[in-house]
Amino acid sequence: MRGLPAGAGRHRAQRDPPGPRRHRGALRELRSGPGADRRLGIVSAGVSGTGEARTLIVEADGGSRGNPGPAGYGAVVRDASGGVLAETAAALGRATNNVAEYRGLIAGLRAAAGIDPTARVRVRMDSKLVVEQMSGRWRIKHPDMRPLAEEARAILPPERVRYEWIPRERNRHADRLANEAMDAAGRGESWRPADSAVVGTGTATAEPLAAGDPGADVSPAPAADPAEGSPRAGAGAGTPAGTTPGWGPDLGPPTTLLLVRHGETPLTPQKRFSGSGGGDPDLSPTGLEQARAVAGALAARGGVEAIVTSPLLRCRRTAEVVAERLGLPVGVEEGMRETDFGAWEGLTFAEVRERHPADLDAWLASPRARPTGGGESFATVARRVAAARDAVIARHPRRTVLVVTHVTPIKSLVRLALGAPPESLFRMELSAASLSEVAHHADGNATVRLLNDTSHLR
Repeated sequence: MRGLPAGAGRHRAQRDPPGPRRHRGALRELRSGPGADRRLGIVSAGVSGTGEARTLIVEADGGSRGNPGPAGYGAVVRDASGGVLAETAAALGRATNNVAEYRGLIAGLRAAAGIDPTARVRVRMDSKLVVEQMSGRWRIKHPDMRPLAEEARAILPPERVRYEWIPRERNRHADRLANEAMDAAGRGESWRPADSAVVGTGTATAEPLAAGDPGADVSPAPAADPAEGSPRAGAGAGTPAGTTPGWGPDLGPPTTLLLVRHGETPLTPQKRFSGSGGGDPDLSPTGLEQARAVAGALAARGGVEAIVTSPLLRCRRTAEVVAERLGLPVGVEEGMRETDFGAWEGLTFAEVRERHPADLDAWLASPRARPTGGGESFATVARRVAAARDAVIARHPRRTVLVVTHVTPIKSLVRLALGAPPESLFRMELSAASLSEVAHHADGNATVRLLNDTSHLR
C-alpha cells in the first residue's frame, strides 16, 4: 500500500488477530445525479434512463502500518461511467490489513446503499482474500473474519453485488483515502472530506463499465461455503482493534434502541414456532399484564422519545399499551417483523425434529438454510433487520427509541452490535416482555448495555 513506512509492506495472511467492530468514516457526497436531495446528499434511487436498474461501482481498500498496527480504510463510489459520487475513509486504531480491507468494503457498500439502495453494485478491490471470500470461492477459515463478512453481506442483497479483483495500481483512489485517514489519525485528527485531493471534482480516475462488460449486469455471486456459518465451540468476534466506545473523543449522545420483546401469546408457553408466516396471535391475558408491567417500568425510567413496532399484532398490542402510558405515537417498522418459519409455524421444536429432521439440522448448522416450506434464513432476517435498524437510526438520530419486536430481530440486533458469529443466536435467552438496550454511536460503534432484563415482571 502506498505511503507505508519502509519495510511495512502489506501482508495478506488469513490468520489475523481479532478485528474491530463496525466503523463508519466521514462520508462526502461529491456529485449528485438528477433528482437528488442535496441537503441530505442522497442521489435519486431506482432506475436509469433506460429503465434498467442502476449500476454503482465501489472501490475499497484498507491497510495497516505494521500488520497489526495503525490502520485505516478508504472507499469511493462511482457511477457506471466512472464519475465519483462519494468518498468515505476512517482510521481504525490498531488493526490488521485484512480487517482494514473488510472495513473498507463495508464502508463502501454502506455508501452505495445510501446513494441508491436498489442499485446493482460492482465491487473492485486489490485484496484477493476479500474478493474470493465474498464471492464464495474461498472458505473463511479465520473466525474473526466471519462477522465482518456477514456484516458486509447484510448491507445489500448478495445477488445484486459482484466482486472483481483489480491490480493495486488501479485502486489508487481508495488507497489514497486510506492513507489520508491514517495520516490524519497520526496527527490526532479525524479524516474529513476536505482532506481529499479530489473533493468536489467528480473526476473519473477509474475505468467505466463498458457496454457488454459483465459487470454491468450483476449476476448472483456463488453461495458461500456452508461451513462458514457452522456452529463452532468458543467462536466469537474477538477483541476489537479499533476505537472503543467511551475512550475516544466525545461524539455526543448515541441513538439508543430500547428493545422490548412482545408479551406472551397463547403459543409462547407452549414454545411453538410463531413467526410472520403463519397466524398472527394476539396477547394472552398474561401477555397483556406483562405489557402493562413494561409500560410502568419505562415510565419510571423515563427518556423514551419515540416508539416503533413490528407490524404483527402481538407487538402492536404491546406497543399500544406502552404508548398510552407514555403519551407517544406508535410507528410501524416492517423490517422488525419476526422470521417466517415456513412449514414449522405453530409446531414445537420436538414436532419439527420428528417431521423434518434433515431440514432442522441444516437450519441449526447454517445461517443461510431456510425452514421447510420456503421460510426465511437467519441471514435474510439479519439483512432485513439491519436495514430497519439503520432506518430507525436515520429517523431518530441521538434519541432514545423504543422498538417493540420479536426474539430473532432482538437477538440479531445484539449479535450485529457485538460483531458476534451467527451461532450466537442460539446462545442468548430472551423472555417475553423482556427489555434489552443497544446504543449506536456516531462513529459507527455500538455497545450492548442490557440484555433480557425481566426485573419489572417480578
